[in-house]
Amino acid sequence: MSKYGIQKSVELSYQDTVDKVKNELKTEGFGVLAEIDMKKTFKDKLEKDMNNYVILEACNPAFAFEGIEEEPELGLLLPCNVIVFEDDEKVNVAAIDPVKALGMSENEKVNEIAEEINSRLERVIESV
Repeated sequence: MSKYGIQKSVELSYQDTVDKVKNELKTEGFGVLAEIDMKKTFKDKLEKDMNNYVILEACNPAFAFEGIEEEPELGLLLPCNVIVFEDDEKVNVAAIDPVKALGMSENEKVNEIAEEINSRLERVIESV
């Protein structure tokens, strides 16, 4: 567990990890809205090199709809980011902890949604 969410190192290659994460997200009802290659972005924009690092913006449409209906400002905290990155010859995968991210809400229904999303993201990370 990181201070931001759920994290672990894996024994897979970087690309295999990205592929596995996408498949596991799909299994748990998430779609990937965007895939941001930070290594490429920093190289293109800043001429800086870094290890492989991707941000997957994941969304479960049913829960997003339900949450936004409850609290329209919830969109400020969506989607759920999942990252895959290399560090010191390890490949790591992590997902935001939605309970922490949505913890600002005092709406009990939003908190219940956050708990369910957290359970699903924990399963994604554990399955990789």
